[in-house]
Amino acid sequence: MRVTMRRVLLVVGSVVALMVTLHLGQQVLECQQVLSERRHRLMRPENEELVMMDSNHVEYRYSKEMPLIFIGGVPRSGTTLMRAMLDAHPEVRCGEETRIIPRVLAMRQAWSKSGREKMRLDEAGVTDQVLDAAMQAFILEVIAKHGEPARYLCNKDPFTLKSSVYLSRLFPNSKFLLMVRDGRASVHSMITRKVTIAGFDLNSYRDCLTKWNKAIEVMYSQCLEIGRSRCLPVYYEQLVLHPEQSMHAIMKFLDISWSDTVLHHEELIGKPGGVSLSK
Repeated sequence: MRVTMRRVLLVVGSVVALMVTLHLGQQVLECQQVLSERRHRLMRPENEELVMMDSNHVEYRYSKEMPLIFIGGVPRSGTTLMRAMLDAHPEVRCGEETRIIPRVLAMRQAWSKSGREKMRLDEAGVTDQVLDAAMQAFILEVIAKHGEPARYLCNKDPFTLKSSVYLSRLFPNSKFLLMVRDGRASVHSMITRKVTIAGFDLNSYRDCLTKWNKAIEVMYSQCLEIGRSRCLPVYYEQLVLHPEQSMHAIMKFLDISWSDTVLHHEELIGKPGGVSLSK
């Protein structure tokens, strides 16, 4: 009788223990599911939209899928002229140089090139996916919020196009305008106007021409890699000599409706809602 009761107690104890274990396991699974859903909601910056209002209370929504326009090239190659002409379009806003975007892109490139640094970042959970999502959100935020909202946004930081392949991955519908000018004219302009450019020795034409050649080679090769459907070389001399013909081709490439205002940007410089030049 005593043995039988002991067995009964053991069986009952085992059943109770099993039920408690199943209950706790179910609670753990439910808790993990809630945490997973919450984490999923909190960590989706690449899917979020930036919402902005203009002075007329018109709402604009920006995301990584929008057709951003990037203008670049070696400084003194007509990048400012190009963005001023686009800024004159009523549906486009480029704005002044951000200065920070090419620096952040250079940092991102440095992290990728350093094997040891990349290993440490990966070990810390800061993977390429995490960095790319952060870069994507940061760049979009800077471009969208450093000026007035518009249907089409563009960025003009000359050396940004050194990272055009990377940017084309971050923003799959973006397009690029690479300004190309005779290197001798570009260098003469930067030296005579004393335009400080990192890495360029303005006391040496040879040094500046060498640096110009290296920079344009990087940008042009990346332009070719992206393809002519997304990157258009714009020759400064042709833009100046044949502005209407050149701008028609550029607007067609960007898939933006034509406006004659792009040929009269000088009339809008410094005016409200017009063209704001970098100081």
